[in-house]
Amino acid sequence: MAKTGRPEEYNIELATKVCERLAMGKSLRTVCKDDDMPAMSTVFTWFRKHPEFTEHYEKAKQEATDAMAEEILDISDDSVNDYSEEVNIDGSIKVKVNQENIQRARLRVDTRKWLMAKMKPKKYGEKMDVTSDGKAIKGNTLIFKEFSDETNS
Repeated sequence: MAKTGRPEEYNIELATKVCERLAMGKSLRTVCKDDDMPAMSTVFTWFRKHPEFTEHYEKAKQEATDAMAEEILDISDDSVNDYSEEVNIDGSIKVKVNQENIQRARLRVDTRKWLMAKMKPKKYGEKMDVTSDGKAIKGNTLIFKEFSDETNS
């Protein structure tokens, strides 16, 4: 009799499918909702038992930040449902702004930007270090000598 239900055993093909979907910007929760995917608890077990999966997962999450950047463009350019038209009694058309839809799009963009800055701070973080690549800058140290009032007079 064939086993039914979600897959639980670790195998490279399934692990690769999970990571491919993550790399496309999907959350682990969303990936694991599909019937052909393992439960989140199974994936967490894989983290503990399979270091190679953890490494693959981390790379996929790094790639996901670039997918999110592409998604931000799509969200920002999509104005569907931002406006609706109503016909007045006199037959004229009134354009109505759907603020809820616009605010939802703003939230979606801001959430992705925040995640991107946390997941890949060198590329998407607020503070950009263009001079030292994150390394300490070496230079001359200036030492200031205190002068007493007698010296300044």
